[in-house]
Amino acid sequence: MMKNENLVHYIYGIADNALILGQRLSELCGHGPSLETDIALTNMALDLLGQTRSYYQYAAALLGDGKTEDDIAYLRIERQYKNVLLVEQPNKHFGYVIARQFFYDVFHLLLLQELQNSKDETLSAIAKKGIKEVSYHQRFSSDWIKRLGDGTEESRKKVQEAIDDLWKFTDELFHMTEDDKLVFEAQIGVDVTALKQTYYQRVKEILDEATLSIPEIKWFQKGGKQGIHSEHMGYLLADLQYMQRAYPNMKW
Repeated sequence: MMKNENLVHYIYGIADNALILGQRLSELCGHGPSLETDIALTNMALDLLGQTRSYYQYAAALLGDGKTEDDIAYLRIERQYKNVLLVEQPNKHFGYVIARQFFYDVFHLLLLQELQNSKDETLSAIAKKGIKEVSYHQRFSSDWIKRLGDGTEESRKKVQEAIDDLWKFTDELFHMTEDDKLVFEAQIGVDVTALKQTYYQRVKEILDEATLSIPEIKWFQKGGKQGIHSEHMGYLLADLQYMQRAYPNMKW
């Protein structure tokens, strides 16, 4: 039987992805290849942060222990974050930024399309509100995949390198934790395993149009959903949490 704790962990699994990817995108502010693209990436980071706040506010209400959205975002330790490994990968170059965003956006849109049917009115409302933003995110990253893949020799080489490197993190998107399974059985969560075939078909269609190749690998990396992260996560959290830890209980 599902308990509040299971639902909170399920919410973390979705919200932490948005928080960590939003943090990665925020690192690019002022470093985009053009002003328009720079502003677009910054706005996408803000979209993800806004979604994160909604999820964390709901999780805080469910916990009922006095914790706030800020406590959840800034005062957990690395092993308590449930994001997938994909979103914490670093901004090696613009090709990596776009490939990481593309792989996550396709999944994120499929997830929200199903989550809006949740029996939980709050989660359904968050999904319905966020789906327009995520639809734009997917269009943006898909268009850039095509531009880079079917662009110059250098742009194609770099984005293909990113796809080859990041592909091994995509399968974790469809792993179900015990919390995920219990929340799905309660008709609140989404069975992400059912999204897998559609996801890879959509990814393939875009990559084919971009004249890019799908990596032929059978070994995938996972662990983030269980709190076992890559070496990059600690550095990311050090930046993300610095202000709150340096000045506890600070207020703007």
